[in-house]
Amino acid sequence: MANDQNSRLVYSTEQGRIKEEPVIKAIPKGDGFVRILKQTSGRKGKGVCIITGTGLIGEELNKLAAELKKKLGCGGAVKDNDIEIQGDKRELIKSFLETKGFKVKLAGG
Repeated sequence: MANDQNSRLVYSTEQGRIKEEPVIKAIPKGDGFVRILKQTSGRKGKGVCIITGTGLIGEELNKLAAELKKKLGCGGAVKDNDIEIQGDKRELIKSFLETKGFKVKLAGG
């Protein structure tokens, strides 16, 4: 049971309550290009643009997503280090990110 990955030690009779260390997420490494994908699967035909490979996490990623949503006048969200923007606005997103200094590629159909 000590090697089971679903179990963890929360109390020990020798040490008392065990404090858990916070998990720090690493910045996903890419090839230096930000990719913009269009996806409609699982969304009842509604398209979204998914922006991957920015190399940003946390507040920086949320700030970039907020700037994009404000500039484009649409909704969106941050999920799993990716930014989802509602609608097919790939060209507008590409020009915005290039002005911010990112190297951008359009990916997918």
